Amino acid sequence: MDKALPRIAVTLGDPAGVGVEVTLKALQDVALQQAARWLILGDAATLRAGERVTAISLGDLGPGVSFIDCGQLDNAAEVEFGALRAEYGKAAAAYVHDATLMCLNGEADAMVTAPLNKEAVALSGMHFTGHTEYIAELCGATDSRMLLAGRKLSVVHVSTHTSLRNACNLDRDRIIRTIELGNDAMKLLGHARPRIAVCGLNPHAGEHGLFGSEDADIIAPAVEACRAMGIQCEGPVAPDTIFFRAANGSHDLIVAMYHDQGHIPMKLLDFEATVNTSLGIPIIRTSVDHGTAFDIAGKNIAGEANMQAAMRMALTMAEHRIARSAQDTVSA
Repeated sequence: MDKALPRIAVTLGDPAGVGVEVTLKALQDVALQQAARWLILGDAATLRAGERVTAISLGDLGPGVSFIDCGQLDNAAEVEFGALRAEYGKAAAAYVHDATLMCLNGEADAMVTAPLNKEAVALSGMHFTGHTEYIAELCGATDSRMLLAGRKLSVVHVSTHTSLRNACNLDRDRIIRTIELGNDAMKLLGHARPRIAVCGLNPHAGEHGLFGSEDADIIAPAVEACRAMGIQCEGPVAPDTIFFRAANGSHDLIVAMYHDQGHIPMKLLDFEATVNTSLGIPIIRTSVDHGTAFDIAGKNIAGEANMQAAMRMALTMAEHRIARSAQDTVSA
């Protein structure tokens, strides 16, 4: 293996979920396998259970794939797929913790997370609202965002895991920062000058004040401020039509005002290939955009397409960041 290849940490998620299955299946793709050095974080018991279910041995995945035992579970115990357990939630959070530190310490260039179960993590005594927020806390970042990226379109959210009532309390500076973060992320994905559409909050983007003033009073000034910075963006645009237009090529990125405004159309457009990416943190983190799937875990029927998409996106972003760093070093 070429030591210059990006090093990407992959967390196995909740031991009772499909994370270990989709990870092993994803890395059967030889081209993906050889494109990076894959560092799998989990427990030996979880890996053993996944190998048994899938009939895929880690040793069969090539020299570029290695395993890091995080030592959270009794390696002699059998993992119970589909079980909601505090020890599984604690273990899953520990994998994320360790992978995040590896990225911060320069031991990995990016991380990919398999799904964990928020309820299981909460049962362990941790206050946990989601991967993005937890990783941001570990990084000391206070201004993180969620990006959903698919084959046709990407969406970044002004707010995510909060009530709809709270999400409607828009802040101009937060919208500006969201547009900036989305613009930077799209450049890491290979768009030299991303075309960005910013959704309105209200039906028809307020219809000139008929359905609310937030669009004209808060969103429009934020868009103008970003345009003045040289960012190619427009809005507020009607949320009910922009996703159709953008999916047909009008834009590269949509800025959604709240969680479901962005998630519902993205998952409808391309559920299997949509990747969850954390922005506003100093590291690269991508994730599958599905849950632990306890109902099918351990049955070897979980598909690996979304995990492969998350791995490829982490790889692309890591390669662009490494190249950018090299250029900055030469320029200096």
